[in-house]
Amino acid sequence: MRAPNAGLYTLSGTNTWLVGRDPAYLIDPGPAIPAHLDALALEIDKRGGLAAILVTHDHHDHGDAAAPLRALSGAPVAAMRADADIALADGDAIGPIVALATPGHASDHLSFVYGRVCFSGDSVLGEGSVFIAAGPGSLAGYLAALRRLRELELELIAPGHGPLIEEPNTKIDEYIDHRRRREQLVLDALADGLRERSELLDRVWGELPPALLPIARSTLEAHLGKLAEEGRLPPGLAAG
Repeated sequence: MRAPNAGLYTLSGTNTWLVGRDPAYLIDPGPAIPAHLDALALEIDKRGGLAAILVTHDHHDHGDAAAPLRALSGAPVAAMRADADIALADGDAIGPIVALATPGHASDHLSFVYGRVCFSGDSVLGEGSVFIAAGPGSLAGYLAALRRLRELELELIAPGHGPLIEEPNTKIDEYIDHRRRREQLVLDALADGLRERSELLDRVWGELPPALLPIARSTLEAHLGKLAEEGRLPPGLAAG
């Protein structure tokens, strides 16, 4: 069920997924928009209530509706964040659903696997690409998470934004190749002597709407951080 919150960051809106019935499991409650909450309440009632509310990561467009839905349904909130009713870690199971740590977009990011279906949050999207949070190991961790998802031989990916992904491995390969190409563009810009962040952004990302500059800067820092961890940054240039 897609929330009516389309935008530059949320694309066509945030997807909320309901799995099973009597009771159901809800993945990514989404934003606390009244129309979205009302639609979810109707569907939850049809499915015989909720066993748990699972949140892939603590961004407003994925988790803000968790508290009102918990108050409505009495179901616990399960997430990696410490204040969740059920604090999840990699490999933990909630009923038939298994949590996998997939950091990169956020340090607390989980994907949820149900059989051979992965509810990927913002680790893999049905349209566009994801931004990577700056921080130690963020991009390396993200690439490792993508490779881990690929090894599962999934049948479907149900993303946090966009349509169902019916060829998961093809999409994951596209994401890995995209990061490799972006890294090479960063390396080429550094080889040409560019050092200022603004110069690197202009060369690698081109002209962007002002609203997208913060996430481009974050992703640039993630790339520079990975190069620093691998000893491939030019002397005198430090990752942020």
